[in-house]
Amino acid sequence: MSDLFDHAMQNRIQTEAPLAARMRPLTLDEYIGQDHIVGKGKLLRRAIEADKLFSSIMLWGPPGTGKTTLAQIIANRTQSHFVTISAILAGKADLRKVINEALERRRLHNTRTILFVDEVHRWNKAQQDALLSHVETGVLTLIGATTENPFFEVIGALLSRSRVFQLRWLNPKEIGILLDRALNDKIRGYGKRKIKLDSKARAHFAEISGGDARNALNALELAVESTQKTKNGIIQITLEVAQDSIQRRAVLYDKDGDAHYDTISAFIKSVRGSDPDAALYWLAKMLYAGEDPRFILRRLIILAGEDIGMADPMGIVVVNAAAQSFDYIGLPEGIYPIVEATLYLATAPKSNSAGAYFKAMKVLQEQGQVSVPRHLQDSNRDAEIGHGQGYAYPHAFEGHYTPQQYLPNRLLGTYFYQPSGEGFEAQVAKRLEKWREAQRKALGIEHHEDLAELDQEKILALKKAIK
Repeated sequence: MSDLFDHAMQNRIQTEAPLAARMRPLTLDEYIGQDHIVGKGKLLRRAIEADKLFSSIMLWGPPGTGKTTLAQIIANRTQSHFVTISAILAGKADLRKVINEALERRRLHNTRTILFVDEVHRWNKAQQDALLSHVETGVLTLIGATTENPFFEVIGALLSRSRVFQLRWLNPKEIGILLDRALNDKIRGYGKRKIKLDSKARAHFAEISGGDARNALNALELAVESTQKTKNGIIQITLEVAQDSIQRRAVLYDKDGDAHYDTISAFIKSVRGSDPDAALYWLAKMLYAGEDPRFILRRLIILAGEDIGMADPMGIVVVNAAAQSFDYIGLPEGIYPIVEATLYLATAPKSNSAGAYFKAMKVLQEQGQVSVPRHLQDSNRDAEIGHGQGYAYPHAFEGHYTPQQYLPNRLLGTYFYQPSGEGFEAQVAKRLEKWREAQRKALGIEHHEDLAELDQEKILALKKAIK
């Protein structure tokens, strides 16, 4: 009677469960996203399909990206005994019980135990240590799920015995597939009901959910359950209903259209133009509309090299630190390092002198390759034939500098790099001019070729080719 009651209870819970729980994929073929780790032919997928998950794994990723779902798919496929516990709720006694039962199961039936620990980073060092010997001997195969960076939150000894798989936010296309599936599934979803999801509402759910599948399905469920039927018995989910359901207003922003490119263009031009207020406005628009923060950070890293450059060499350090911080923190708190990087670059002195590279590239393309001067050639291999002979080691001289030839003969006196007079680069300009003057005298160069006025169209073409 008890088993019958428990079965009825489970069925009722499944029927009454939230849409996101009901629509949880049951197989790898239903699983959406994370193709980089469970796509066709990938190592983890092969191990799951063959039930050969012998080494422990850590599933690291933001909420709603499928960590628990992937664990449940493994549970459905494996012949091992599968145990699930939450690190938030389980204490030492619970863990000890799991270990003892796993040992007994292995001793009596030679059956492996897979232990799924949700939020594994919540366990303290002693709890994580308790798993070590049993993971090492294979009594337990650990699947740890965490939203935090395991390289910081999981003890090294346990981490060294595990493979880390990083899950990513789902993209809007993948979220859209999940929404469509929920609307069409007649058993677990809304397939038996007449629901019309407008294209703009669908796009809004997909964009504003922030790559979180659970967030998108919860919003869809709220929209469906709170919307009155029309006279024709149809539940019409409009953009306005979608906005109310996810509590975010729509912003004109199509990641593949003009709004996307125009907005990032306005943002970059505002930072380059030293207007922090405008930069913050366009940054807010992009983040609000669901733009990938990593895309914004990549553009800021480029800008730090292209538009700040040597005027403030710390610019590229700051934005790289912001990118690393965002990967460690995620949203929403990860917005702060992005904002700091934006403000730093917008208020920093500006220089585009790094574009000197394209001047050098243009000359190389036009003149072709030339021989390296003999005194600059590698003497480690070919010293006996004169390579490196006559090279003056700068550190052996006062000021750690001595004038000598570094460019090929035909390019002597050619200057690609023209430092600006801004910020730190103003100091560089003074130092460099002193060195160049000494070099001209030492080499007997009366004139030099300033390449600042090289054909700008060709230089722009080179930049585009590299990008």
